[in-house]
Amino acid sequence: MIKKKKNNIKNTNNIKNTNNMEKTENTNKYNIELDNSFINIYGKNKKHPMKILFSLYKGNYGRFALAVLFFIIKHSPVWVLPIITSNIINIATYPEGHTDMDIFINVIIIIALIAFNFPMNYLYTKCQSSAIRQVEATLRSALIRKLQQLSISYHKEMESGRLQSKIIRDVEAIETLSSQIFSSLLTIGLNVVVALSITLTKSMTVFVFFILTVPVAGGTIALFRRSIRKRNREFRKEMENTSARVMEMVELIPVTRAHALENEEIRKMESQLNEVAHKGYKLDIVQANFGAVSWCLFQSFQVVCLAFTGYLAFKGRIKVGDIAMYQSYFTTIVNQVSNLITMLPNIAKGTESINSVGEVLLAHDVENYKGKIKLQTVQGDFKFIDTAFSYENDKEILSSLNLTVRHGETIALVGESGAGKTTILNLVIGFNKPTKGKVTLDGYDMNELNLRTYRQHLAVVPQSTILFSGSIRDNITYGLDSYTEKQLDEAIKAANLSSFIESLPDGLDTMIGEHGGKLSGGQRQRLSIARALIRQPKVIILDEATSALDSNSEREIQTALDNLVANRTTFVVAHRLSTIRNADKIAVIGNGGCIEYGSYDELMEKKGAFYHMRKLQME
Repeated sequence: MIKKKKNNIKNTNNIKNTNNMEKTENTNKYNIELDNSFINIYGKNKKHPMKILFSLYKGNYGRFALAVLFFIIKHSPVWVLPIITSNIINIATYPEGHTDMDIFINVIIIIALIAFNFPMNYLYTKCQSSAIRQVEATLRSALIRKLQQLSISYHKEMESGRLQSKIIRDVEAIETLSSQIFSSLLTIGLNVVVALSITLTKSMTVFVFFILTVPVAGGTIALFRRSIRKRNREFRKEMENTSARVMEMVELIPVTRAHALENEEIRKMESQLNEVAHKGYKLDIVQANFGAVSWCLFQSFQVVCLAFTGYLAFKGRIKVGDIAMYQSYFTTIVNQVSNLITMLPNIAKGTESINSVGEVLLAHDVENYKGKIKLQTVQGDFKFIDTAFSYENDKEILSSLNLTVRHGETIALVGESGAGKTTILNLVIGFNKPTKGKVTLDGYDMNELNLRTYRQHLAVVPQSTILFSGSIRDNITYGLDSYTEKQLDEAIKAANLSSFIESLPDGLDTMIGEHGGKLSGGQRQRLSIARALIRQPKVIILDEATSALDSNSEREIQTALDNLVANRTTFVVAHRLSTIRNADKIAVIGNGGCIEYGSYDELMEKKGAFYHMRKLQME
């Protein structure tokens, strides 16, 4: 018997399923609204990344307001300490009219404010972080849902490594930008405002001197901003290229090793990595020059401030203790402006990531099913009526395909490589849409259907097996909310997996590794077949489904498939023509259409294209 875990047994429960469907539907509606809000935000503000950033946090402004309040309280010692220091120095320098208690009162005030820092810092972080992390998670979710909506054509054009970089690296950069803007800019803004306000109440002369630093800061930022933005954009795109190349390299390692191309692959990757290093070096140089220029300017201003306030004290226009206060406040202003300038490269990086995420969220190549016909059941009657298909700027793969497939029939598609067999399968799935003519399902034009409701009745076994790193059970039952152990057993037996699973120490709960790396090619293909069979589909697509099997396994599975495809419309593409002998009809695809059509015996008797193809394989 196949080893099972009792707690993994799932039984169909109508009431539970109904509740789950309602919850799923409500969740989907909420997610759609959430995704649409992100898309609207990007659409309305696509030329203004900072507007987009602030719009992303709509609904969280209350948390940020509380965070600002807690920040002011926790940060108050920084602003009060220079005043306390000045008071104590002046009391010690000018003791007339003061007592010892005046010093202790100043000390008690600052200690009380410092004691408030810990609880206020906790509340501040709680409000700020919860808002930022929520938007970070929902933005990634919106990206993932959008990727699931985008057409297969989009995914063929966009490398997976680039998409991974957008979901992980770019969203992280947006989160970092959000944290910096809220934490750092809040600190900078409040420190500068408080320092200037207190200075203004104390001395207009010193206040005017402080204000003179603003144009210098603005000029420095303007001087470097464009260059930093350009270098950040170049570096981001090169990182996306590298991510795509690394994923491609890892997937090609077996091919690379088999053909002794390790050095060639290393050379290509080193070239790519050197290009990243070169772009990063340019970015580092611009940022380093930016930081060095700003630091030298503001350190010079600090020295000038010390001399200026010392001169005022020498002339008796301010008290000696005020020198320390003004120096502290000016140091605060200089440091905050310097921090603002230092932040500029990270702001540029974050805004570039906002634009990068927008490239996905604003992509229009989506499968939109709004207002389209929802199918409750599928019979499986297909008609290809003068169907033509071509990729952009390419010659037509199909030009005038006319084909009728009735409910329950098994039709095999054969022909030379590139004739259009896989294109026909993609038309049946709905991945491709005819450029001319149409494809109908049960009398409906497939362009008018909600394909998601149709695909719930569809099972596909592709030529290249697609598995994920989980258990055998997880891979077979992928996407099923409920199933019975009987259904699972039947699918396993039909796919000729029983003896293999029984030989494993953990049975169905055996982990198969990344992409099923612990399994042989035949075992992976049989697992993929079992996954298709357990779905009890109305339409089955087998794209060279037995190509990775040995002759004995293929024969056993072929017998099982012949039984299981009964009353189900089945499209088969097979390289080995001997495997399609029992197909109801065979369509020979070529010259953009169907050049021969009939049963195996009929086509062999006809001694046309199929006959010659079969003869070549028998030789």
